[in-house]
Amino acid sequence: MIKQVSPPQSWSTRYTFADICGISPSIVAAMTLAHKAAQAECSTLILGESGTGKGLFAQAIHAASPHHAGPFVPIDCAAIPRELLEAELFGYAPGAFSGATTAGKPGKFELAHGGTVFLDEIGEMSLEMQAKLLRVLQEHQVVRVGGIAPITVDFTVIAATHQALETMASQGEFRRDLLYRLDVIRIAIPSLRERPE
Repeated sequence: MIKQVSPPQSWSTRYTFADICGISPSIVAAMTLAHKAAQAECSTLILGESGTGKGLFAQAIHAASPHHAGPFVPIDCAAIPRELLEAELFGYAPGAFSGATTAGKPGKFELAHGGTVFLDEIGEMSLEMQAKLLRVLQEHQVVRVGGIAPITVDFTVIAATHQALETMASQGEFRRDLLYRLDVIRIAIPSLRERPE
């Protein structure tokens, strides 16, 4: 078994529920549900247009959860090239590929042990990576790229997207079983035009 790696101190939250502005019934309802998600420590899916504050909600949920002292590890699934995403999420063993360090590198899932992983823009993840993510959520283990030893991980998942995942699932563009795993609590954040206050 590989020794768990401590995450950088910088992987903590900056925002709490006190930083979320709005008094409209829709934003109050979203905040109420987010408070429940924080205490439930289960997978949460945050839906909303770009700029509505999905990342802010994710940080607030982590900060209000029982594991708030653990790391908050954000992953922008749209920003990491597909060919690098697996190594970023799972890490890699020493010498796993050309350019790999001799010591290997822990992945984001490993670094999030005891805390929260925030998968932003989950709808951009390829079907192949969706299958690997599903296995992690089911087995609570990861294997580094080029490695053979499974590493136990324990974290809460918050996923966010502006896309209609159910439509994508019906079109075969998103795994329905993964959607089922992520969509335990769903929070729909109203657009800014719906809360001008």
